[in-house]
Amino acid sequence: MLKALASTCLRPRSHVGATPFRSHLRLAPQSKTPFLDFLGSLRDPSSRSGGGTYIFRRFFCSDGSEKSDPPAESAEEATIEEGAAEEKPAAKGPYVFRRFFSSDASEKPDPPAESGEKATIAEGAAEEKSAAMVPTVFRPEDCLTVIALPLPHKPLFPGFYMPIYVKDPKLLAALVESRKRQAPYAGAFLLKEENDPAVLSGSETEKSIHEFKGKELYNRLHDVGVLAQITTIQGDQVVVIGHRRIRLSEMVEEDPLTVKIEHLKSNPYDKEDDIIKATTFEVISTLRDVLKVSSLWRDHVQTYTQHIGDFDSPRLADFGAAISGADKSHLQKVLEELDVLKRLNLTLELLKKEIEISKIQESIAKAIEDKISGEQRRYLLNEQLKAIKKELGLETDDKTALSGKFRERLESKRDKCPPHVLQVIEEELTKLQLLEASSSEFNVTRNYLDWLTALPWGIYSDENFNVIRAQKILDEDHYGLTDVKERILEFIAVGKLRGTSQGKIICLSGPPGVGKTSIGRSIARALNRKFYRFSVGGLSDVAEIKGHRRTYIGAMPGKMVQCLKNVETANPLVLIDEIDKLGKGHAGDPASAMLELLDPEQNANFLDHYLDVPIDLSKVLFVCTANVIETIPNPLLDRMEIISIAGYITDEKMHIARDYLERSTRETCGIKPEEVEVTDSALLALIENYCREAGVRNLQKQIEKIYRKIALQLVRERSEDDHSAAETEDAEIIEESVTDCGADKAQTSSVDAEVSIDSLPEQTDSSAEHGKLEVTAESEKIQSNELAAVNKVVVDTPNLVDYVGKPVFHAERIYEQTPIGVVMGLAWTAMGGSTLYIETTIVEQGEGKGGLHATGQLGDVMKESSQIAHTLARAVLLEKDPSNQFFSNTKLHLHVPAGATPKDGPSAGCTMMTSLLSLAMNKPVRKDLAMTGEVTLTGRILPIGGVKEKTIAARRSEVKTIIFPSANRRDFDELSDKVKEGLDVHFVDNYSEIFDLAFGDTKKKEE
Repeated sequence: MLKALASTCLRPRSHVGATPFRSHLRLAPQSKTPFLDFLGSLRDPSSRSGGGTYIFRRFFCSDGSEKSDPPAESAEEATIEEGAAEEKPAAKGPYVFRRFFSSDASEKPDPPAESGEKATIAEGAAEEKSAAMVPTVFRPEDCLTVIALPLPHKPLFPGFYMPIYVKDPKLLAALVESRKRQAPYAGAFLLKEENDPAVLSGSETEKSIHEFKGKELYNRLHDVGVLAQITTIQGDQVVVIGHRRIRLSEMVEEDPLTVKIEHLKSNPYDKEDDIIKATTFEVISTLRDVLKVSSLWRDHVQTYTQHIGDFDSPRLADFGAAISGADKSHLQKVLEELDVLKRLNLTLELLKKEIEISKIQESIAKAIEDKISGEQRRYLLNEQLKAIKKELGLETDDKTALSGKFRERLESKRDKCPPHVLQVIEEELTKLQLLEASSSEFNVTRNYLDWLTALPWGIYSDENFNVIRAQKILDEDHYGLTDVKERILEFIAVGKLRGTSQGKIICLSGPPGVGKTSIGRSIARALNRKFYRFSVGGLSDVAEIKGHRRTYIGAMPGKMVQCLKNVETANPLVLIDEIDKLGKGHAGDPASAMLELLDPEQNANFLDHYLDVPIDLSKVLFVCTANVIETIPNPLLDRMEIISIAGYITDEKMHIARDYLERSTRETCGIKPEEVEVTDSALLALIENYCREAGVRNLQKQIEKIYRKIALQLVRERSEDDHSAAETEDAEIIEESVTDCGADKAQTSSVDAEVSIDSLPEQTDSSAEHGKLEVTAESEKIQSNELAAVNKVVVDTPNLVDYVGKPVFHAERIYEQTPIGVVMGLAWTAMGGSTLYIETTIVEQGEGKGGLHATGQLGDVMKESSQIAHTLARAVLLEKDPSNQFFSNTKLHLHVPAGATPKDGPSAGCTMMTSLLSLAMNKPVRKDLAMTGEVTLTGRILPIGGVKEKTIAARRSEVKTIIFPSANRRDFDELSDKVKEGLDVHFVDNYSEIFDLAFGDTKKKEE
C-alpha cells in the first residue's frame, strides 16, 4: 500500500532553518512545476475550474519515526489497498491513511466539484466505518492544549521551518515526550518587546528569555501564534514547521508552560473581487522583482510550494511577509491580521521596502566594485609603465633613484663633510641597494640617509663683524639693556680680531616681560646668523635633546639636529627658552643631557642617539632664558654666562612705550599718527597705576586696548559723517531741482526782457558763479580742517579711565608719617622690586612676659631673622638705655603685610630690628627712610641681592633715603644715573650706623 506515494516525497527538502530534514507531507502532482507557473496560474482563474481546483492528497501518518516504505506501483493498487485499510484499520497496526484536499490550513475542506454524489456517499461510509475506531494520531485541528514555545527574534509563519534552541530541560523533556505520544505539536508565540506596555516593568525586563517561567512567560507572549509541528529534536535544537494560526486562551500548566488555544481562520473573502485580485497581482509582480535580486528567496519558494502547495491570496501574503527582512513587530501584525485584503496590503508594503533596500545594496556593491576595479586597473597600468620605462632606460627603479638623490645632495658639501660622516653615508648607500623596498629595514635606512645628507656639514653663514651696524640694530629693537648689548658687541669685537667667531653660552635671567626672548632674535639679526628657538619648559624626555635610537618605531633625532636641518647652517643662534623650568621624569633627566650640549669643551663632538656620528656645535651661539637662576642645576649653571636683566624703571618704560610699543600698535590698528595723541601724563599714569611690573608685556596690552577703543571711535564718527553727508547731498539735490523749476517759470514769463539785454546777464552770471565756486572751495577746506580736528582723539590723564578702566595699583606708601614701631623695608620679587612695611605692636606687659610672635606668611629664613632681630634689639637697647626693661617684660607681635603674600629671605633683618627698637624707645623713624640688609647676632650687616629692583621700588614710593650694606656699593654704582638721581644712599657695615641714621638728631645727621 505504500507504493501509492509519489517518489517526490522521498526527495530531500530545504526549509527556513537551513537544516536537512525530510517532510512528512506529500507533494501534489502540480507542485512539480516552477514557481512562476504558480504565479501565472493565479493570473488566469479559468485554468483552475473544474477538477483542477482541489487536489487530493494522501498523508502517511506514523508514530513519529522517519522511516518510510516504498511507494505503490500504480494508482489502482493504491486505491484497492487504501479501501482495505479503511475497512480494517486494526490490521495494519500504527499505520493509518487519510485523504483530504489541498486548501488553506485554517479552513475546513469543501467537497470537490468533480466528485459529486459519489464523493458524498464514500465519505459517509468512511465516517460510519471509522466512528468506532480510536485515532492513534492527533490531527492539527484536534490540538486544543499545547506547550508554548517562546520565539525571541521573529514569528513563525505557516509552511516555514524554524530551528528553536531550548535551554530549559523540563521544556525540552516535555517536547520529546509529546513527540513520542504521537502528538508532535506545540504553540510558537513571539515574545513582546521590552517597551511594550503589556510587559511587566522592573527587573523582569532584564531577564533572559530562558529565565521566565509560568505567569511571567505567559504575560510576555503575543496572543496570536502558530501551531507548529515538531519535526526533529537534536540536542537542545528543536526544528518545527508552522501549520495554522492559533490564539492563546488560558494557561493550563506553569512549568513547562502549557496553554489552551483557539484555532483561527482567515475571514471569508470573495476571490473574484477586483481589489483583491489587483492587490494579489501587485504582490506577485513585486515578488518577481524580489526573486530576481536574491537567489536565496527562490529556495524559499521551492521549499514553501513543496509543503503548502499552490499559492492563493492568504498563502501569498504569508509567504511574502515570511521571506522579508522586516522588523518582528511588523511581521507579527501580518500574522495577527485575519482580513485577507489587509494582510495583502501589509505584505505589499514590506516587499516594497525590501526592493528599495535591495536597490541601495546593489548600488553600494556596484560603487565599491567599480572603485576596486579602477584602483586595480590603475595599479596594473602603473606597473606596466614602470617596466616599459625601465626597459627603455627612461627611468630607474626606486632604489637607484633614491641613491642618486642622496649622492646629488651630498655632492655640494663633500669637500667640507668630515671623513667619518662620508664613510657612514657610503656604507648606508651600499646597504640600501641590497635591501628589498618592501622591508622595514629599507625605510629605516632611507630615513637615516635623508637626515645625514640634509645636515649642513661645514656650511657657515657670513657673520657681521661691524660693531657700529650691530649697535644700530640692537638699539632699533630694544631700549636699554645695556649689559646685554655690551656683551654682544664684545663678542663681535673678539670675532673681528680673531678673524673667526666661537660659540658661547649666554643666559639671560630676569622677570617676565623684560624682552629676554625678543633680544635673542635681535642678536641673531645683528650678527647675521640664522635664528632657531625651542622651549624646554616642562621637558622631561632626554630623547628630545639627544634623539631616539634608530631601532624604535618612529624614531627621530633630537632638537639640535632638527635645528641644523631647518637653518641649513652650522653656526646659527639657538635660543633655549625657559631653561629654569626643565622637568624630570621616568624618561631621564634632560638637565643632565643639556650638560654635553652647553659645554664648549664637549659640544664640538656632540653625539645624537639617532645619527650616531659626532656633530660639531662649537660654532653655535646659545642664548638661554630664565626667570630665576636658583632652580637651574649648579653643573648646568656653571657652564653659562649669566646676564641679569633687572627690569625697567619708569623713565625706560616711557621711552619704550613711546618709541616702540605705541608705534607698532598704531601700525597694527591702521591708525594714522595725526588721528590720535597719547600725552606723556597719560603714559606716566598708565605705567604707575596699571603696569608696575618689571617688564613691559602688560604695558603693551594696555596700549593695544587704548588703540582698539580709539579705532572703534574713529570708525563710528566716520560712519556718522558719511551718513550726514549723504543726507546733505540729498537735500541739496532737492533744493536745486526746486530752484530750476522756479527759474524756468520766470524765464517763460519774461522772454522779451531777457532778449533785449542778452549780453549783460551772461557776464554777471559768470562772475557770480566764479565767486560762488571760490566760496564753496574755502568752506569745504574749512569743513575738512574742522573734521580733522574733530576726528583727532586725545588720550590724557582725565579720560584714561574711559579706555583702560579703574587703576589696578595704588600707592604702596601706606603712611605719610611712619608711626612708632613701623619701618619701611625693600624686597625683591619675580615681578621686580617692591616696598613693604614691618609693623610691631605690644600684646601684653608684665614681669617676665617678654616674647615675640611673628605673622604675615613668613618663611623659615624670615622667622629666624625675626628671632635674631629680637635678640640683637635687646642687646642694643640695654647698651643705649640700661634701665629700659621693655623687651624683658613685654610680649610683642611683629607683622609683615600683606598677609596673603608669602615672604622669605634674610634681607629684612635690619628692618625688623629697627621696628622693634622704635617701639621699645617709643620713637618713630624718619618718614622718607627705607632699608634692607641681613643682620647677624654681632650686629654686622651682610650683603643682599636685587639692588636695582629695590632702588626702583624706593623711587616709586618717593623714598629719598636708602640704607644698603657696604658690600652692595659696587652693585649700586653700576646703576644708571637716572636710577640714582635724587636718592640719598647710605652704605653701612654695622647696625649702630643704621641706629644713628634712623633715630639720631637732625644736627647729628647733618654733622
